[in-house]
Amino acid sequence: MVKVNNIELGAVIAKDIYANTSYPIIKKNTPISYEHLHILKAFNIKEVPVLDESIRQSVPYKTIDLNEHDIFQENKMNQFGRKYLESFEQFKKEFNSWEAGSKIDIRKLREMVIPLMEKVLENRFYIFDLLKYSRPDDYIYHHCIATGLIAAAISNKLGVDWGYSIQMGIAGTLADCGMSKIIKSIRNKKDLLTDAELQEIRKHPIYSYSMIKDLPALKPEMKIAIFQHHERLDGSGYPSGAKMGNVLKLSQIIAVADTFHAMASDRFYRPKKTPFEVIETIKETEFGKLDVQVVNAMIDLLTDLPIGTKVELTNLEKAEVLYINRFCPTRPIVRLLKNREIVDLSKQKSLTISDIVTD
Repeated sequence: MVKVNNIELGAVIAKDIYANTSYPIIKKNTPISYEHLHILKAFNIKEVPVLDESIRQSVPYKTIDLNEHDIFQENKMNQFGRKYLESFEQFKKEFNSWEAGSKIDIRKLREMVIPLMEKVLENRFYIFDLLKYSRPDDYIYHHCIATGLIAAAISNKLGVDWGYSIQMGIAGTLADCGMSKIIKSIRNKKDLLTDAELQEIRKHPIYSYSMIKDLPALKPEMKIAIFQHHERLDGSGYPSGAKMGNVLKLSQIIAVADTFHAMASDRFYRPKKTPFEVIETIKETEFGKLDVQVVNAMIDLLTDLPIGTKVELTNLEKAEVLYINRFCPTRPIVRLLKNREIVDLSKQKSLTISDIVTD
């Protein structure tokens, strides 16, 4: 047994560690990291069993200045926000030019969104920042960019290489370009759509495909994915009602990204849900409609939070993540910053994470 205050990084835990939890907070054979030290102290665990031979390979506890690390991360977040808003204004101008009949300039589009995709592929927490920017009156522009960024991140999570993830991101950004051909009175309507208006909206994948089908910079399968991004595996989607084997997995990547951002954004006719509420809703209501592997990749992308991640709860309390339950990843164990109380969100159904605190 080694006291937590004396343990060194790299030392290997000899048996599962529990702390009034159904599942171990640290599993046997896990090398100790900064995150593990944080969680052990949070649960007031004084000593742990460590394999003798691992101690010789461990490294001193104090190796980096955590405050300097936090400042660096905050600066990166600010840089992302500035670049996002700059790209948003450029994209809005391009979208308005499509409304006027201009063709898509893929070179301009790539210059706008690839730098953002690179940042999201480097740091997935930027996805949470995206949800703070969207406003109902400018929703379509934010939605196009965000769908592309999220699609790129999901692709990367699925093991797709960098170049193909970027292609997937470009396709996601262009998936709703056909909305530029829908008259604004329908596209920006603040009330629920009539059946006739809904049918017009459902033509936008056809318009999108018409606008991108001759772009040589897009791979053929990306063009199909754009056309199919509202199709569902059970045949309930549109515009063709394709199902199962006739729906590309690439289409489903855009579909999941599109659905997630739409549900997590404020709209004229309904308020947004929190990211973790959206994940739970997608799991419940879209089962059988969306590819399970793609949905799970998105869940892993957003819920695999490092120990110590600062979050805001739906009651506006700030907390830090202590433990992720792999059977209920959207509801980790957290510690409230205000009074140090430990809360198991899997047992507090009325409470969930509303935001990741990135600044």
